[in-house]
Amino acid sequence: MKKIELEIVALSHSITQTHSYAVVLGEVNGLRRLPIVIGGFEAQAIAVALEKMQPSRPLTHDLMKNFMTAFTIDLHEIIICDLQEGIFYSKLVCSSENDTVEIDSRTSDAIALAVRFGCPIYTYENIIESAGILMEDNATTGKKKKVRQEVLVEETGPTGNEDLKTMTMEDLNILLNEVLDKEDYIRAVAIRDEINSRGKKR
Repeated sequence: MKKIELEIVALSHSITQTHSYAVVLGEVNGLRRLPIVIGGFEAQAIAVALEKMQPSRPLTHDLMKNFMTAFTIDLHEIIICDLQEGIFYSKLVCSSENDTVEIDSRTSDAIALAVRFGCPIYTYENIIESAGILMEDNATTGKKKKVRQEVLVEETGPTGNEDLKTMTMEDLNILLNEVLDKEDYIRAVAIRDEINSRGKKR
């Protein structure tokens, strides 16, 4: 079965489900998107790695990467291999000096590890065909159009950016330190982006 390579194109708060986030995977050199709802902890784990933040202590996925590296186990790729009743199933393709094994994993954990190892993310045609969204400029069918709008709304959803624009630079830096102490990395990314955007305007 042909594998399709994906990349992370968005990580956002979901306004449709409380305490949920969406990671949106995009087809490399293609127009299809695969949105996956994940929990807040997993979203933070992915955000920390994407933004190359350094937590004061290793997060669970950092610990797992350190453990694998210490025992010379490499993560070659992850494959989102199945979709049952709206739940995505994934596997980690790992290798040591003597063997290559596939390990069952939750998709959110697999993505968090893939970002840390810098390895590719794949899925199969039947999965992206049934759960994917085609991003087109032209009007699409009613169902796909509705889902597409929902994902776009999630990307601009309530991340807390609204009140950041009214704060001074000094207040933003204080708030950034506070949220980092609480390990709220999703919020930290939004604050850091606001600080950076003001720096560019000068």
